[in-house]
Amino acid sequence: MISGDTILLALMLVTCVNMARYLTALRSLIYIMREAHPLLYQQVDGGGFFTTHGNVTKQVRLFHYLKSKEYHHHHDPVFTGKCDRVRELFILSSGLLAVTLLAAFMV
Repeated sequence: MISGDTILLALMLVTCVNMARYLTALRSLIYIMREAHPLLYQQVDGGGFFTTHGNVTKQVRLFHYLKSKEYHHHHDPVFTGKCDRVRELFILSSGLLAVTLLAAFMV
């Protein structure tokens, strides 16, 4: 039978891979946002998003923008597609993180 440690290790590995996918998709979204939606790029502090002195309230603005699907009114299909991808990867990563934490406390 498979041990709990093996299941937990597999869950942690899958979660880490999906978090990496999410962060790279978010980084490419911010890069595309610079040209496609400069006002939003300014509002979410695009240049300092991944720095240690990044403004968290401005980063939350991007979360709400993606959560409410405001990007569906944008004219650029590459930008809207990237927003959809980032949103889906965020949902997947946060769900996997919750399951992994739950499994870690159960094992």
